[in-house]
Amino acid sequence: MEKNVSFDYSRTGVFVTAEEVDAMKVRAREARNTLLTRSGAGNDYVGWIDLPLDYDKEEFARIKKAAAKIREDSEVLVVIGIGGSYLGARAANEFLNHSFYNALSPEERKAPEIYYAGNSLSGTYLSQLIGIIGDRDFSVNVISKSGTTTEPAIAFRVFKALAEKKYGKEEAAKRIYATTDKARGALKTLADAEGYETFVVPDDIGGRYSVLTAVGLLPIAATGVDIDALMQGAADMRAYCMETEESDSFMYAAFRNIFYDQGKAIELTSNYEPCCHFIAEWWKQLFGESEGKDRKGLYPASVDFTTDLHSMGQFVQDGSRSMFETVIDIQSSKSTVTIEAEPVDLDGLNYLTGKDMDFVNDCALKGTLLAHIDCDVPNLIVHVKDQTAYTLGQLFYFYEFACGVSGYMLGVNPFNQPGVENYKKNMFALLGKPGYEAEGEALKKRL
Repeated sequence: MEKNVSFDYSRTGVFVTAEEVDAMKVRAREARNTLLTRSGAGNDYVGWIDLPLDYDKEEFARIKKAAAKIREDSEVLVVIGIGGSYLGARAANEFLNHSFYNALSPEERKAPEIYYAGNSLSGTYLSQLIGIIGDRDFSVNVISKSGTTTEPAIAFRVFKALAEKKYGKEEAAKRIYATTDKARGALKTLADAEGYETFVVPDDIGGRYSVLTAVGLLPIAATGVDIDALMQGAADMRAYCMETEESDSFMYAAFRNIFYDQGKAIELTSNYEPCCHFIAEWWKQLFGESEGKDRKGLYPASVDFTTDLHSMGQFVQDGSRSMFETVIDIQSSKSTVTIEAEPVDLDGLNYLTGKDMDFVNDCALKGTLLAHIDCDVPNLIVHVKDQTAYTLGQLFYFYEFACGVSGYMLGVNPFNQPGVENYKKNMFALLGKPGYEAEGEALKKRL
């Protein structure tokens, strides 16, 4: 296997002893065994382990066919989903495509503009998105296992009505793609009744692990990304994690727990390329929902450097020593800019003449890493070779495997999310949803 994603803990010697590493490896081996033997809590949601090999090839072909149709007949694709139903796709599309993808001409892009809805309850956002689409041809990919999650359900109501008004019910149905439960739920019932093409949210894969299912693959393929290469990267990383006990993913899980046991409360993921912003957002959901239980877990936070060095940099450098940092290092960029000389060197930058921006960015990364280490912020690095679909497939699986191991090391179920229901109950009560009237009156008195 060409290992395009690797884990570097070479700079942790001043923070971690060999004895701590050896002891944590023992725990990590036990957790890895629990994961791979499917013997731990939540074992009915570990279908992602074998997914890169054991996926529905017929559905995969339909995904590519549907994506080609969307590219052919739509100027805009609206992806409706929240949490794991959209973060993976958005992370992939922003990592793999042009930084200003939607602003490119249709001839350059060769794919529809892509926008995301149903990930908030902002009326302003939704109304302005409708304005952006205007009278252009559009398709909708609604992603929800149940079809009743409030944010995407409201957004889908709106865009379903828009599509039917523009195209009529029969033609609108040909532009609506539903990714949902294979057999039941409100969205599945509607899709069957209206004749939408449907794709499956697998029963044994939770939302935050679903990026390599139809949940992520259809929106990714719609932009023209090679999803075969994406799956191959994940399959190769899976093989490496299966065959190598102390894989890079295994070691990342181990070091996270070493720092947690040392009293660190926060893992700060930093990156130096804007294309990684939503990789970090996807990572935050993956680890936050998987580990934040029973009053346990590292708080997953992220920063975009060098931008946030001018806002959060002071805190990281000199604030409370509550965190360790994991740097995502993109080793080869898609393009760069070379710095030219100025006749009058007013900004003092002529010493960089002939250097490119990648060189400057790399020096910023290395200089920041050393500065943070010198101020007692341990640093780990995830090296990512390039911005290709194959490499991203490896990166997705690297993090998923590490998360499963790390969650079991922590002693929690990495595959449930019981805490997210509490706010929904309060919201439904305040909205006056039938069956919540008494709770609503009680909450209003507290407000």
